[in-house]
Amino acid sequence: MDLSHLPDGPGVYLMRNATGTVLYVGKAKSLRHRVTQYFRKNPSDTRGKIPSLVALIRSIDYIASASERESLLTERQLIHSLQPFFNEMWKDSKTYPYLELTREDFPRLLFTRRRTKDGGRYFGPYPKVEPLKKLTGHLWRIKFINLRRCRWDFSLKKPLAERKIKACLYFHTGQCTAPCAGKISKAAYNSITARVADFLKGDFEKLRRNFSAKMDRAALKMNYEEAARYRDFLSAFSHMEERVMVHELGPDFIQQATGRTGAVTALKTALGLARPPVHIEAFDTSSLFGKQAVGSSVCFINGEKNTAHYRRYRIKFANTPEGGNDFAMMEEIVGRRLAQLKKSGEPPPDLLLVDGGPGQLAAAMKALRAAAMNIQVIGLAKRLEEVFMPGRALPLALDRAHPGLRLLEALRDEAHRFGVTYHRLLRGRAELGK
Repeated sequence: MDLSHLPDGPGVYLMRNATGTVLYVGKAKSLRHRVTQYFRKNPSDTRGKIPSLVALIRSIDYIASASERESLLTERQLIHSLQPFFNEMWKDSKTYPYLELTREDFPRLLFTRRRTKDGGRYFGPYPKVEPLKKLTGHLWRIKFINLRRCRWDFSLKKPLAERKIKACLYFHTGQCTAPCAGKISKAAYNSITARVADFLKGDFEKLRRNFSAKMDRAALKMNYEEAARYRDFLSAFSHMEERVMVHELGPDFIQQATGRTGAVTALKTALGLARPPVHIEAFDTSSLFGKQAVGSSVCFINGEKNTAHYRRYRIKFANTPEGGNDFAMMEEIVGRRLAQLKKSGEPPPDLLLVDGGPGQLAAAMKALRAAAMNIQVIGLAKRLEEVFMPGRALPLALDRAHPGLRLLEALRDEAHRFGVTYHRLLRGRAELGK
């Protein structure tokens, strides 16, 4: 089975049988590496289900994620929704836990699997719970998190009974600031609560530096157990930092998500590319008789818009005799974008798309040669939606319903929209004399 279309990034994979039924849902830090492991003979793998699963697989879809943590959450929701035969975990209604700062006069910090409308502040969810529990446990021991740990229900208006205070182990062992006994003021307790909230929101750089130093010192002393503990704490920080999208997966989510990534796979096959064009950037130019000439480039990653990589360009020779030269304009904007990429050190796109035919394609190729960069580039001509490729005499005519062509059209149309919007803005300013 050809797995080269799978990206080397985090996401969820769905293994299907001949009828399209989802047999197994899994998550991975690297989709390509993880799925490839299923098809390698490994005598040490004692999981009995693997041979039976692999024998039934006929196709593999994937859903790219922004982070490993996001893929964990997506996996859990898909398993609960689809109930795949080969998945054992998450078939029930279990959810990943959150940390909650309760809404009380003297708040507590709790792990909970239910997010309710009780006024508390929720942080998470956290798929990797064990390292987080170790971290919070340590922070409680060093009294960074010094909130009350009891389950007593009391407030300023409803004090806790004296007999309950005397029976509290946390109070007697000094593990609590004891707001129930008036040992700390409401203002001071609120200050601790605010510190914990800031920490859970990601303000833990000071702690990170402290733990890194302690890990290094422990390693130098060959106290590897202590060093490993601080390493785990740092790993917990990274887990808490990961960006994650939390949302309910609607009934059409799988079709839409796998449709986008499926279009990337289909385009790889149609164009005969060595790897899937996960990162595509498209270019277009716009002018009116050479005036207010502009260019635009837009970016799709895994079939979705990535506006962080959108760029717009004011053509430098717009008011010269060359101002209406579409080919020279295309060469300029492609060259400027390539220069930006080289300067920033960002990974180059997998594919460049220019709006136009052989002339625009040749201009883009000239810019690539000048930049000494090796990136696959194609042109998409509007009239017949033909795909022009370097070294190919005749254009490639894909079926109008081909998912790869529809992805290219979406990119081309988005580049056109983005460029025309900028052109109209400049033209409006010129007419107003600005």
